[in-house]
Amino acid sequence: MKQGIYTILENVKLTDTVMRMSLLGDTSDITASGQFINIKLEGKYLRRPISICDYDDEKIVIVYKIVGVGTEQMAELSVGDKLDVLVGLGNGYNTDKSGEKPLLIGGGVGIPPLYNLCKKLIANGVTPTVILGFNTANEIFLKEDFEKLGVKTIITTVDGSFGVKGYVTDAMKKIDYTYFYTCGPMPMFKAIEATAVTSGQYSFEERMGCGFGACMGCSCKTKYGNKRICKDGPVLEREEIIW
Repeated sequence: MKQGIYTILENVKLTDTVMRMSLLGDTSDITASGQFINIKLEGKYLRRPISICDYDDEKIVIVYKIVGVGTEQMAELSVGDKLDVLVGLGNGYNTDKSGEKPLLIGGGVGIPPLYNLCKKLIANGVTPTVILGFNTANEIFLKEDFEKLGVKTIITTVDGSFGVKGYVTDAMKKIDYTYFYTCGPMPMFKAIEATAVTSGQYSFEERMGCGFGACMGCSCKTKYGNKRICKDGPVLEREEIIW
């Protein structure tokens, strides 16, 4: 974990409620897809943990949803503004277990960390398939970004306004895959757990306090005892989770 001052390069809307922000600064402590950053906001006691969508040698890209006063404040920030950020938090996805045909499953704001994961898997010479789940067509984001990577990208909407009507599991049942990676809300996880036919990794979206393992506020039960989502996760393997 490293603390630094980062400069906003971009802060734009992708949908009515979803924003993309790019931050210029040191990325050397990011070691895996699925890690997150923790952003300090003026006047707020707790930092805001946001998953990393993508990164390179000099910038970090995050995609976040406006859901409360903290993210509302983030959405009002401008290019050139500075942010105090903790970087290199959490344990990300293990790409070594993917097999030849990994399946990436994202729901809502659980989608962003799968983007860099998809790039890493492609670089490893495997062929991912991606399922992105939304409630309705006007909530869709990052679809074109995944398609530009050259992977099969399946969209599901609960109301059937775009793509496959229903949930991510409706599309999942029709795909041949060797392993799965997922990030999203707990109801989606429980549906995937009842549907999946292989091993996989879940990235949890628990509400966090400190964000680096000191407060135990985001602990969850596993077969190996309580684990802190911010420190031991957010990625946990299917076989260790107690639902």
